[in-house]
Amino acid sequence: MKIAVIGGTGLIGSQVVKNLKAAGHEAVPHSQSTGVDVISGRGLDEAVAGADVVVNLTNSPTFDEASPAFFQTSMDNLLAAAHKGGVGHFVILSIVGVDQVPELDYYRAKALQEQLLAAGPIPYSIVRATQFMDFMDAVLSWTTDGDTVRLPATPIQPIASKDVAAAVSDVAAGAPLNGIRNIAGPEVFTLDELGRITLNHKGDDRTVVTDPTAGMFAAVKGDVLTDENAHLAGTRYTDWLS
Repeated sequence: MKIAVIGGTGLIGSQVVKNLKAAGHEAVPHSQSTGVDVISGRGLDEAVAGADVVVNLTNSPTFDEASPAFFQTSMDNLLAAAHKGGVGHFVILSIVGVDQVPELDYYRAKALQEQLLAAGPIPYSIVRATQFMDFMDAVLSWTTDGDTVRLPATPIQPIASKDVAAAVSDVAAGAPLNGIRNIAGPEVFTLDELGRITLNHKGDDRTVVTDPTAGMFAAVKGDVLTDENAHLAGTRYTDWLS
């Protein structure tokens, strides 16, 4: 199949393109660097022309109140171009529990993206992943104050980006789900525990203090970011760190 990967040069997109090519598909990466702009619409018609599948892995440049507008505009433009081009399957990557955290602007924005896709004219698939292992350093940096890192005890089920890319690739190469597939890592940690494991492995002498009010994940109630019934990936966090 010919598969247009929008956002195909990023962390997940570049791996998806590699996986799909290895499986014999014609996977073409598109991004701003290749002349495609999902907000202005520049290059979109050409990017999806002749594609059997569109995989949209673009992301909002911010996690704040501007993010819903990004997903509204980008999805409107992409769906219009894909429908015009006769695309038969449209895939996006979302987040496990995204519709359970309305307090977060970014999660509301991703939930909106899902709704726009489901209501659109094209058969679709939504892959929801748990939190990426690759983002743990960023999470630690958000709430670091000197030698102290403050993190809530939010349950997290981290997944490696290579496992996310593999799942997205499999879904893209298959029949439309017209629904959602949840994927997750094999283990659940609390975020503060995960922080301690990470710092200990790196020999970082910062101290993690459990603080239920600290950072973005403080808004998450309960274990909605985990899913024991998800398709479980094989990479464990300590193995990924090593």
